[in-house]
Amino acid sequence: MSTVFNFTFVPWFRSVAPYIHKFRNQTFVIGLTGEAIAAGKLASIAQDLAMIQAMGVKIVLVHGFRPQVNEQLRLKGQEAKYSHGMRITDPVALDCAQEAAGQLRYEIEAAFSQGLPNTPMAGARVRVISGNFITARPVGLIDGVDFQHSGLVRKVDTEGIQRTLDMGALVLISPFGFSPTGEAFNLGMEDVATSVAVALQSDKLIFLTEIPGIRVDANDPESDIDTELPLADAKRLIAGLPVATLPTDPGFYLQHCVRACEGGVERSHIIPFKLDGSLLLEIYVHDGIGTMVVDEKLESVREATIDDVSGIVALIEPFEKDGTLVKRDRTEIERDAGNYTIIEHDGVIFGCAALYPYPEERTAEMAALTVSPQSQSQGDGERLLKRIETRARAQGLQSIFVLTTRTMHWFIKRGFVQVNPDWLPEARKRKYNWDRRSQVLVKKLG
Repeated sequence: MSTVFNFTFVPWFRSVAPYIHKFRNQTFVIGLTGEAIAAGKLASIAQDLAMIQAMGVKIVLVHGFRPQVNEQLRLKGQEAKYSHGMRITDPVALDCAQEAAGQLRYEIEAAFSQGLPNTPMAGARVRVISGNFITARPVGLIDGVDFQHSGLVRKVDTEGIQRTLDMGALVLISPFGFSPTGEAFNLGMEDVATSVAVALQSDKLIFLTEIPGIRVDANDPESDIDTELPLADAKRLIAGLPVATLPTDPGFYLQHCVRACEGGVERSHIIPFKLDGSLLLEIYVHDGIGTMVVDEKLESVREATIDDVSGIVALIEPFEKDGTLVKRDRTEIERDAGNYTIIEHDGVIFGCAALYPYPEERTAEMAALTVSPQSQSQGDGERLLKRIETRARAQGLQSIFVLTTRTMHWFIKRGFVQVNPDWLPEARKRKYNWDRRSQVLVKKLG
């Protein structure tokens, strides 16, 4: 095995492992558009879902069938009819929807039943169970439009779904529901997936869609994807957008993500099906590749506790080994845990810094400033610095200083000035390592 592979695989696996641990026994509801299946992505998506389930995640898969129903209608010489962003399901469209749902259920079950040959999950077999988990009601008339056999979710059989998940099976749900009298209704995949996620209080709702996510500037198709969107911002964004009627409209999936988060789902995601492995990238990589809607910011800056010591040690250890940081033993970090400020994202520590005050000299040392390589160049260093400055001011200190051998220019750009080591407080000067020849930089606090 090559050294290059070892060098890249080990840190990669270490970065992924916390997410594997965190998501074990959690429940994810996946909304899979019919467009993804029509684009030939089912086999790779099934492979990724099998891997995710093998890592202990409970999965409910809700599939759509918009293009498949439209194709059935075309073959019968009929046109698809829509209003208010929903299909008008006449008797012919209902027959087409039933045919499309049956065919897609067969294809999906086959994809999970073939052992995934020639893939990393060769030999794996995912048990898929579907059923009448959805009770529906008619949409009725809206603005004079009769939606006929189009429906909305009335009730979700959460007990039945949960019992099936506990058996170790993947639950497959088609966008069909039945009234208590047995009448069939064509439902929207987005409504079903959202209703199921809220009813189960799932940990994630993930839409695999035609769009890459929500743009930072909704009016600029070339702007970056907003990877994390707080619920309040998402609601403001929807309020300023035209009513979404097409799946490619920015607010189409976003409105369902907002509804899910308001209903108690911790995180809702919009990710592109066109990118191979998008599910894995969104779930197991720090920043993901689509848009995640959350009730509040998952990334928080806070003071550390004794429970954070292991995470701090794991974060700074590689930098101690390469000489960037001075080595600190675990006992010292445990003793000084309250001095540390950390950046935590989704339960994982990605940054830290410590503040050691010298109150008689009205100054303090900022030590062990560290940001994980997975999240560098995203402003986390500045956030830690600002929090340390705030803590120092609260203690009545007039300056902070750092000792560094490699990151001098980073600090100078942020208002630090180089001084002679003789400037150091006497207690710190006695511990100064003259062999290391660290640069001393000071920043006055306004």
